[in-house]
Amino acid sequence: MELEDYGKLTNAELGERLSRLKREKNAVILGHNYQIEDVQLVADHLGDSLRLAQLAAETDADVIVLCGVDFMAESAKILNPSKRVFLPNEQATCPMAAMVTPEELTGFKSKHPGAAVVSYVNTSAAVKAVSDVCCTSSNAVEVVRGVEEDEIIFVPDRNLAAYAASKTDKKIIPWDGYCYVHDNFVAEDVELARGEHPGVPIVVHPESPPEVVESADYVASTSGMVKLGAEHDELIVGTEVGLIERMNREFPEKSFYPLSAFAICRTMKLTDLPRVVWALENEEHEIDIPEDIRSRAEGALQRMLEFVG
Repeated sequence: MELEDYGKLTNAELGERLSRLKREKNAVILGHNYQIEDVQLVADHLGDSLRLAQLAAETDADVIVLCGVDFMAESAKILNPSKRVFLPNEQATCPMAAMVTPEELTGFKSKHPGAAVVSYVNTSAAVKAVSDVCCTSSNAVEVVRGVEEDEIIFVPDRNLAAYAASKTDKKIIPWDGYCYVHDNFVAEDVELARGEHPGVPIVVHPESPPEVVESADYVASTSGMVKLGAEHDELIVGTEVGLIERMNREFPEKSFYPLSAFAICRTMKLTDLPRVVWALENEEHEIDIPEDIRSRAEGALQRMLEFVG
């Protein structure tokens, strides 16, 4: 069957086909919180970047279908070299990850020889390979505090770097990258949200600009936001709107409002249910990383996992 033929099947038919394929191939479907709802519903596990990395390291499946963007699929392969990893849509890339190359980072490191390199997981395998340790939005502060060096090159997100700097005594040298979804939040969004929903707490992602972070009630990763959703009857959520779909399902009796209805990651929405089934059945878009790069990148990811247990 061609990809377009899968698009002609109903969700029920696709779900039945996917269940059979998972049994036959001992496959697991890992989905990021920003995926469209049809994909969230068929994922065996949902999570943020940290949780997906942990799940990839723990799985006993032979095949991993990573429903997210390219660096997430690469991370799954880095941690599972003997397993097959598929990205349903090869166009699902992360613009922020593309804002730093290993050559650029290596050149920058030479200007700061005493600095450690903390690389956000939103980077390519090749960038991870020239980094000392990785971090996610949920553990960036913990990782920065934990490295021995007092000077840190933080790539590629300038906003997450600023947040980590505000919580530590380390000297952080930020890369000038950003997530276009979170970087588009402005302090006025917070003011408008407070006016529309008086008394409702606001949580924002640490990839947001400092002035947005400072004006919010909470700062958290997407998994942290889900935990806050369990604690509050109402919550204004400052991240990609796909997370609210998950929160609405898990807490139907509660109310969640987007900080901005325009907070949409276009590449996260490129994966749909027909592509997930097509990719697994036809083994399309397999992730392959040269071993010398993979092994060095694994060291940076494993050091991160050691920080969080």
